[in-house]
Amino acid sequence: MAGNDYQMKIALRPLGDVDSEVMNELKEEVGLVFHCPVEIKQGFSYLAHAYNPERKQYLASNLLATLSNSARERNERIAGVVDVDLYAPRLNFAFGEADVVSGTAIISLCRLRQEYYGLAPDKALFIERATKEIVHELGHTFGLRHCANPKCVMHFSNSLADTDYKELNFCNKCHPKMVPTP
Repeated sequence: MAGNDYQMKIALRPLGDVDSEVMNELKEEVGLVFHCPVEIKQGFSYLAHAYNPERKQYLASNLLATLSNSARERNERIAGVVDVDLYAPRLNFAFGEADVVSGTAIISLCRLRQEYYGLAPDKALFIERATKEIVHELGHTFGLRHCANPKCVMHFSNSLADTDYKELNFCNKCHPKMVPTP
């Protein structure tokens, strides 16, 4: 995906309390998909400004706006990772959200865990789900829209079943559009 004079970078930023072991695993997995340097950089811990006490959830766009204002290197995409429940207007919840203008995305780990649904933990499945959501949201930062192919990572996940069904990679229609602009 990266040309000779263009080296894309991805920064993962933990927001709030996120397990460092999980962050390290996500760093490795995201790097395997994008074939570029991935670093874990400092995020921020103050999330209260995005909390909605009526919903007991955090408004994704508020956290994304704060993250979008953080320092960034040239050619860098940023993915914030939170372990709180996110929502977007008109949706019950959101796995993530992205801002194409700033090249910034955010994903929530909360509903990706089996334990959230009263099931036994499955760490490998959890990491796979989180990686898919990061890749999906970063795809939006390149201008990709939701894909009709249910196997493509850019397919909209209305439920965890959708996330589990889709693959970790971009389909043949989406992959060519992943040409980064410096």
